[in-house]
Amino acid sequence: MLQLYTSNYDPDYPLVCFDETSKQLISEINSPIAAEPGKSERFDYEYQREGVSNLFMFFEPFTGWRYMEVTDQRRIVDYAQQMKYLVAQRHPQAKKIKVVQDNLNTHVKASLYQAFTPVKARRILDKLEFHYTPKHGSWLNMAEIELSVLSRQCLDRRIEDKEILTEEVAAGEKRRNENSAPVDWRFTTEDARIKLKRLYPSITS
Repeated sequence: MLQLYTSNYDPDYPLVCFDETSKQLISEINSPIAAEPGKSERFDYEYQREGVSNLFMFFEPFTGWRYMEVTDQRRIVDYAQQMKYLVAQRHPQAKKIKVVQDNLNTHVKASLYQAFTPVKARRILDKLEFHYTPKHGSWLNMAEIELSVLSRQCLDRRIEDKEILTEEVAAGEKRRNENSAPVDWRFTTEDARIKLKRLYPSITS
């Protein structure tokens, strides 16, 4: 999989990293205490849980493009719709889209067959080539790294509803797309064989 990150960019065979995460929605029971000189805004320890939203992330390492969508749930159909968007709207002219993702139970071809008709599912899947991160190696997925950055920059606080979350995500996506250059990935297959030696099979003569 690491060889994908060091290959040359080809618009006919774009590389796209995909990941998802959840965000607990939380509202305040008591109003926060406003910030004062030398003191940051303070929040009461009591809060109200308002459900959970799901965040989907696409990231293209070679172009620096990021796309995020907030949904109410993490369902098979939601994942399938993301793959449909990738094929039909983002890369309709591509011959094959290489998708890096983790081994979440919904991240499989069968999800598209459950969400769409067999003909439609096959039409989408014919354009996709899945590459899975190894077990305990989801950190190799650049989309996970981007989600972590987004969480630290604009989601590291209490957000009470999906509408506000969507606005924050859109603002973060726009800012990252405007300011961030494509990622220069330095962790190679050779590095992996040294640092992750125990995960590689040993060959004896």
